[in-house]
Amino acid sequence: MPKKPTAPDAPRKSADQGLTKPLHPRNKHAGRYDFAQLIAASPQLAAYVAANAYGDQSIDFADPLAVRALNRALLKDSYGVTGWDLPPQYLCPPIPGRADALHYLADLLARSNGGQIPYGAAIRVLDIGVGANCVYPLIGHSEYGWSFVGSDIDRAALASAQAVIDANHQQAIELRFQPTRLSVFKGVLHADELFDLVMCNPPFHASIDDAQAGSARKWQNLGQGAPGDQAPRLNFGGQSDELCCAGGEQGFICRMIGESAQITHSCLWFTTLVSKATTLPAVYRALKSAGVHDSRTIAMAQGQKKSRIVAWTWLDERQQQAWRNARRGESARTPLAT
Repeated sequence: MPKKPTAPDAPRKSADQGLTKPLHPRNKHAGRYDFAQLIAASPQLAAYVAANAYGDQSIDFADPLAVRALNRALLKDSYGVTGWDLPPQYLCPPIPGRADALHYLADLLARSNGGQIPYGAAIRVLDIGVGANCVYPLIGHSEYGWSFVGSDIDRAALASAQAVIDANHQQAIELRFQPTRLSVFKGVLHADELFDLVMCNPPFHASIDDAQAGSARKWQNLGQGAPGDQAPRLNFGGQSDELCCAGGEQGFICRMIGESAQITHSCLWFTTLVSKATTLPAVYRALKSAGVHDSRTIAMAQGQKKSRIVAWTWLDERQQQAWRNARRGESARTPLAT
């Protein structure tokens, strides 16, 4: 049985500064991709691998088919996920960044677990907006053994995610349809249901026009066009529901904070990714106005992309200790055998 890693020191609320730090120490993707190993795991990747301008083996990250093939290989090689795929119109997320978020969330849970990262199916996680890719539950269960509920407003996305779950005979991931577009928890949570963690990667934009402008900027940053050129749908393009919602990222997170105030004892830690630094002041105001017990910001960075997780809890230290005693026990703090 492997030794249990302990969590590093908790990030401070000012952690949005100095975002040049590397990937999380437990992230399996911190170094260069070993394409020979990845091709051995998923031979389909070979068709997209070639030498780049520096003579290194790589793929064209502006090619959605290549990125999907890379993701399929990474998930198979690192996490044992087979048969992963998604319809071409859906968001194809970067696996290293998604894994990074999960590792930092594991550290967050350790704060309420005697400094030990909790393992096992007793730890329940709600993934708001699980999407067609189902990446967070797949990686989170592989790395920590947690059980997941994933919700989404898109039935087609849920069908795609379910196909991957079925292909892997996965019993620890459950999917639920969210029938109300402007609701986060209502219609998804069952009465008296408890989660150790809620996680969310909300839509960035307030409109499809904003989303298209963002895709055009990314296309230009990849050196594939000049301002004003038409940008094709990129691997990070996604469906409108994945990219846009009423009020954009800020509106969604503020609604999430407001709804969490109605279910204060249903979850230990509520968390969300925040893509835009300009969103943070409004989020902090909403947290202060709501009166949460504790909140913190966890900085992350992958290459030139900077992001952060904002987390909050309504439970004080005594209540968190009671949660630990009632929900986890000693068995939930034992790593899975490998």
